Amino acid sequence: MNANVIGLDIGGANTKLASSNGTLIELHYLPLWKSIRLSEVLKEIAYRLQPEKVAVVMTGELADCFDNKDQGIIFIKKAVDSAFGSQKVSYINCMGRIQGETDKLTDLAAANWVASVVLVGAEFGDCIFVDVGSTTSDIIPIVSGEHRAGITDIERLMRSELVYTGTLRTNIATLIEKVEIEQRLCRIASEFFATTADVYILLGEISENIYTCETADGAGRSKTDAMRRIARLVCADLSEIREKDIYEIARQVQEKQISTLTEVIYEVAKRNGLTRIVAAGLGEFLIKKVSERLGFEFISVSGYWDEKISRVFPAYAAARLLDK
Repeated sequence: MNANVIGLDIGGANTKLASSNGTLIELHYLPLWKSIRLSEVLKEIAYRLQPEKVAVVMTGELADCFDNKDQGIIFIKKAVDSAFGSQKVSYINCMGRIQGETDKLTDLAAANWVASVVLVGAEFGDCIFVDVGSTTSDIIPIVSGEHRAGITDIERLMRSELVYTGTLRTNIATLIEKVEIEQRLCRIASEFFATTADVYILLGEISENIYTCETADGAGRSKTDAMRRIARLVCADLSEIREKDIYEIARQVQEKQISTLTEVIYEVAKRNGLTRIVAAGLGEFLIKKVSERLGFEFISVSGYWDEKISRVFPAYAAARLLDK
């Protein structure tokens, strides 16, 4: 595999990069809805790395700064082609193919998971591929080397193959309505006070350097900062609630996320007759717990390839697909 062939996964919040041999791994927090730096960052990458070939997958076209998906795709393509030169760039579409001139523009929408499936299907055969990222979770059944998922996001949402729950950016108020404090139920404030990143930095599942997104209050990423934000979920500050209760709230949020993922993975598994999970992404640790509950075989992309590759897996898979 070649260090001069790179893959880019351009999402609404993050742009991820990997070389096909796995030696180059980068993650850039570039929220498209509030930043115009995508083109600037891509040009810096092109100048610094001088790649021979570039494979691109995207999900960022869904960002609400665009009127529609076509507008988003055109914006992303223009930024990429301008940075690297269109002759070097190949786009992977929702069929897992290099986009051709006769293919529809919308075939490029939400296609990052398809590149991952091509690689996982070739390496592991029948399984459920689960990628839990910062914002969403992909739950993709693979049978005989082919995926059996819906193509569009709305189709996958209806089939429980896409769930908007992630390791960093998920607003806790969208996950859970009540928590138990001192054996009493307490409703959660429906505000953007804390995210799942606060839960997992508090529980020791991620470190500050992994907490790449913005915080809900614009403050720091320490455990104390996370505790303050989680306390606000029950309209309290650190003088009004015990530390042990804040940790208990965090554990309850994690349990809610695990139970939700267990429910949807079981639904997909039952529909497709599968009992093996291949997990990638920041949230691999969640899927390991899910597989234990379901009694499924568990394969970690971090263990099979590398932890850094797991975090940018669609970009790595896209690079491998183009290099192949």
